[in-house]
Amino acid sequence: MKNKRLFNVLKIPLLFVTLMWIVKLIELYFCTTFYAHGVLPRSISGLQGILFSPFIHQDFSHLLNNTYPLVILGGMLFYFYKKLGLQIFLWLFFIAGIWLWAIGRPNFHIGASGVVYALASFIFFSGLIKKQTKLSAASLLVIFLYGSMIWGVLPIYDGVSWEGHLAGLLAGLLMAIFYRKEGPQPKKYQWEIEEELEKEMAENNDVNIKYFYKE
Repeated sequence: MKNKRLFNVLKIPLLFVTLMWIVKLIELYFCTTFYAHGVLPRSISGLQGILFSPFIHQDFSHLLNNTYPLVILGGMLFYFYKKLGLQIFLWLFFIAGIWLWAIGRPNFHIGASGVVYALASFIFFSGLIKKQTKLSAASLLVIFLYGSMIWGVLPIYDGVSWEGHLAGLLAGLLMAIFYRKEGPQPKKYQWEIEEELEKEMAENNDVNIKYFYKE
C-alpha cells in the first residue's frame, strides 16, 4: 500500500525527469543539440519552446541540478494535491513558459528551472496562505532546501535565464492564490465548527422570518 502511494506521488515527476534525460542522451548519441527548440521570446517560432524548452538542458550538470528539485518538489505537490496535482502542474508549466516568452531577453531559453521555481513558489506560498500544519512545514522545508533560489530571479548571473526563474516564481504565487480554497485546509477546532453552525442557523432563521412577513 505504501509503495503504491509513493508511486502515485512520484510517477509524474519521475516521468518528467525521465523525458529530460532521454532528450539529453539523444543529443549526446547523435552529437547534436536541441537548443533552437527553446523559448525565443516574442517570436512566433519561439512559442514551441513553451512546450519543449523544459526538457532541453545545456549539459549534464544543468540537467542534474534540475532533476533533484523536480522530483522532491513535484512529489510534494502530488502528495498534498492528490486529485488536483496534475492540473496544477500543467498550469504552472504553461504559465511559466508563456510569461518567459513574454518577458525574456531575445535569446534561446532552455531548461526546467522555471518549472522548479514554479513548484517551489506554489508550495511555499500555499503554506503561507492556508496556514495548514503539514503544508506550512513543507514551506519551511522549501526555504531550508531552496532558499538561495531567490537570488536566481535577479539579473546577476551571466548565462542564466533569470526571467525564466521570475516567471516561474510568479506563476507559483498566482496558482497558490487561485487554489487557496482547494487541497489541504487548516484544521478546524470544535468551537470554530460550533460558531459556524450557530451563524448558519441564525441566517436560516432570518430568511424564514423575512419570508413570513413577505406573505
